[in-house]
Amino acid sequence: MRARAGTDTPSDEAEQRWISVVFLQGDDADEVLDLIELEGSAAAITHLSAWDDGDETTDAALVNGYVYDEVPWTTTDRVELDDRAGYALTYNRPFGYVSLLRRFAAEPEPALVAPARALAEPWFSASIRLGTPGPGAMTR
Repeated sequence: MRARAGTDTPSDEAEQRWISVVFLQGDDADEVLDLIELEGSAAAITHLSAWDDGDETTDAALVNGYVYDEVPWTTTDRVELDDRAGYALTYNRPFGYVSLLRRFAAEPEPALVAPARALAEPWFSASIRLGTPGPGAMTR
């Protein structure tokens, strides 16, 4: 596990994405912040990972826009990276919040294949003049 102080830049790879698993503040966060002080960040990551419901969490993050190119953090945050489990824990005791994010391998959008072009019927031809009835046109 790697720790980052607020003055350091988390060493995330540019191509990886992160999704939010859970964000807690207030009394809920205080419980996790106390756990960090008593048992360490690994215990907090294990505790918070219970909120990770796999694909359901991923889908919710994608729908709600909680997907990040880098782990979001401020200069007063502490960031703990668990490379083995693919989690990042961000916490801030003075502001009373904790956040758990999970590494996400975004699948590239499938390339759009241009549909085959249909050959124009003769009545679409540029050689037909307006006012001239085409094939199948009703005449009086």
